[in-house]
Amino acid sequence: MRIHLKGILTSVRSALRWLNPGIGVKRWLVVVLLGTTLVGVGLAVLVLDVYRNAPDTWWLPILSAISLRFITRPLRALIFGGLGVGLILFGIWGFNRSLLAPYTHSGRPIYDTVALHRRRERGPNIVAIGGGHGLSILLRGLKEFSYNITAVVTVADDGGSSGRIRQTMGILPPGDIRNCLAALSSDEALLSQLFQYRFEESEDGLGGHSFGNLFITALAEITGSFEEAVAESGRVLAIHGRVLPATLHDVTLMADVDLPLLTAPLRVEGESQIPKAAGQVRRVWLQPSDPPAFPEVIRAILNADLIVVGPGSLYTSILPNLLVPDIARACEASRGLKIFVCNVANQKGETDGYTTIDHLNALRTHVGSDLFDVILCNSVPDKLRKIDSGNQAWVELDDATLERYPVYVAELVDDLDRWRHNSTRLGRVIYDIWQERTGPLVE
Repeated sequence: MRIHLKGILTSVRSALRWLNPGIGVKRWLVVVLLGTTLVGVGLAVLVLDVYRNAPDTWWLPILSAISLRFITRPLRALIFGGLGVGLILFGIWGFNRSLLAPYTHSGRPIYDTVALHRRRERGPNIVAIGGGHGLSILLRGLKEFSYNITAVVTVADDGGSSGRIRQTMGILPPGDIRNCLAALSSDEALLSQLFQYRFEESEDGLGGHSFGNLFITALAEITGSFEEAVAESGRVLAIHGRVLPATLHDVTLMADVDLPLLTAPLRVEGESQIPKAAGQVRRVWLQPSDPPAFPEVIRAILNADLIVVGPGSLYTSILPNLLVPDIARACEASRGLKIFVCNVANQKGETDGYTTIDHLNALRTHVGSDLFDVILCNSVPDKLRKIDSGNQAWVELDDATLERYPVYVAELVDDLDRWRHNSTRLGRVIYDIWQERTGPLVE
């Protein structure tokens, strides 16, 4: 009996959660109750008219018993009202359960799914700027807290499948955009895996290409617009948010690289060639040097509550976005909280030996100002420092960074891939920083 009563109380508490603020259910429940009440009043008037004016027949006593005329009217109103409300709530619950069953995750109650959806709908307007795997990791973490995400992706990639498509088809490289679309997908299951599938290397034309790159390329041919192809791909993957190219112009990333045996810097052309030079990058720039930004990107940055730059390759993923002058100026003008996520490890051939201040100095040198309100750095746990790092090295937080910038330190490294961020930890920490600066959302 006690176990049965406990189960009933649990069910009642679960049902009452639907009345919590912010779910968007109470207003419609009031409408349903009002409509049902009016229908009930109409039926009561009809029954009362029949009862008073019908001749004395055999079914009148039955109707009298059903209407509980043998008890007082207030008690009758309470009984019928309670039964009515209970039946309405039970019917709505069953209706919603049947209707939403295909869209709920296995084992998760409908309420939890709806509450999570509402919370993410009201999440902050976030702009994430970068490219490569770092941006994908960031997006996977941020999408747990907001659906209002705009990913701004570099289009300077000229290697691998993207480079071949760019060269042969004359469209912007789709690779980084494809990764971001997959990361923002609401269900990274079969369809997202298909989008990320890469054909095995072979002598035919498909070798090395990913299906998603070919899909975006085909859509660009069909729609006549690369940005429209990206938008349609997002609809196919049912993403929450947007993925936008930094610019629609065909740009090439150039670099001057210092090499030990050369007195003058080596001029390197192409994003994929910069790490291969295996020297110290002195500076990078875009050619042409002043490409206009995609207008939707500027609009998103100026309306952003939170702007996150990084993690990712400093010279080949992050800076190509900020080297678009309009994007750098929009970031500077935006009132949103600006966070720079420093890499957990140095990238060989690009940032060898860099500390946190070296990353920030490179950004300041190329952009011309300090854009960021918070610098987010990784705290390397002792257990990982004891492991042989091989050719990799951690990005160390130095005193110069602590003296010049507001720094937030957290353990962000992935337990399975210790040279990269953990998406869940990264998203949670960034969201916590935003809430500390702005206060929690009002439900």
